[in-house]
Amino acid sequence: QLQLVESGGGLVQPGGSLRLSCAASGFTLDYYAIGWFRQAPGKEREGVSCISSSGGSTNYADSVKGRFTISRDNALNTVYLQMNSLKPEDTAVYYCARRLYCSGYANEYDYWGQGTQVTVSS
Repeated sequence: QLQLVESGGGLVQPGGSLRLSCAASGFTLDYYAIGWFRQAPGKEREGVSCISSSGGSTNYADSVKGRFTISRDNALNTVYLQMNSLKPEDTAVYYCARRLYCSGYANEYDYWGQGTQVTVSS
């Protein structure tokens, strides 16, 4: 069965770090770019980062540049989002999604995981 499953979220203090994972099953990630999006209560879903199918190209929202790093291990069928220097405004549900090529628009992705909660608070 085709699935994307996010994990690694939790509660962390400002300045802390988390690593999110997006694990695929039922299909291979080799053919797909994977984007990370986040949605806070009352806010629209926004693009955070994206990595091309080969891993050769990455994109980041201005708000996370220099703090977040996206990577992938196609052998493990997994994409990661390393989040450092976390801020309270990073608090949101984080989702991964697939597309043939990277895009910053959520409605252009065809399959989504269930999301994982990230809370940054002292």
